[in-house]
Amino acid sequence: MGSDADVACCGTKFWLYLVVIIGLVSFAGLMAGLTLGLMSLGLVDLEVLMKSAPPKERLYASKIFPVVKNQHLLLCTLLVGNSMAMEALPIFLDKLVPPWAAILISVTLILTFGEILPQAVCTRYGLKVGAMMAPLVHVLLLLFFPITYPISKVLDWMLGKGHAVLLRRAELKTFVDFHGNEAGKGGDLTHDETTIIGGALELTKKTAKDAMTPISKAFSLDLDSPLTLDSLNAIITMGHSRIPVYSGIPENIIGLILVKNLLTVDPEAAIPLRRMMIRKIPRCGKLYCD
Repeated sequence: MGSDADVACCGTKFWLYLVVIIGLVSFAGLMAGLTLGLMSLGLVDLEVLMKSAPPKERLYASKIFPVVKNQHLLLCTLLVGNSMAMEALPIFLDKLVPPWAAILISVTLILTFGEILPQAVCTRYGLKVGAMMAPLVHVLLLLFFPITYPISKVLDWMLGKGHAVLLRRAELKTFVDFHGNEAGKGGDLTHDETTIIGGALELTKKTAKDAMTPISKAFSLDLDSPLTLDSLNAIITMGHSRIPVYSGIPENIIGLILVKNLLTVDPEAAIPLRRMMIRKIPRCGKLYCD
């Protein structure tokens, strides 16, 4: 009877240790996956998702944001949990197998199921997994708080608190270009949209010279030229709403004419341009507005 009881006790311990080992590997993998998944989500990214993402992703982001808000505390909590699980694993394996086998098995289990697999999953589904595990992370934050809080404050003092990372002007312009449909990366912004956004981002660096056309390259009309069919076609082809008018030489700009005022002109009459209303033109040194 005594030997049977010992066998039953050994069997119970075996299954108990096995369950604990599986639990430790799973916990270590969860901590490793959450470390990569949650820490890769920036505060700005989450705020954007909470405001403009589909309803399901908005819900996920709203659950994750309070957890990720204190990034150093979260990092310390996940790493402490992961370290405790990995350190405890060889202790329980040593009860079932020889020491050399305990080390070999623990390394293999941690590498496969505690690092590679969970991090691969959380890299792709980090938002969903993070939202599902948010209640557990809250519990761990409270449980490990006496240990992790001092460490996180030291990190805050040494590295500064985790500030939201915003794109600089040039980086934002490149980011917009990547989202254009011409970039071939699946973006849906048209060429005109990316051009307008890019121009707005560069506006503060533009000067009056950048917005002007040299007089040598500008399309202009002689004050004494007749408005024939050929000249009217040339004006329409240029597509401008205003055309500079010069007297004598192209550099002697005396004003401009509105193209819409030429709609009623009879091309067969060959009316001289000087008979039309010439508006004064603003002068900016040697360059004139096109």
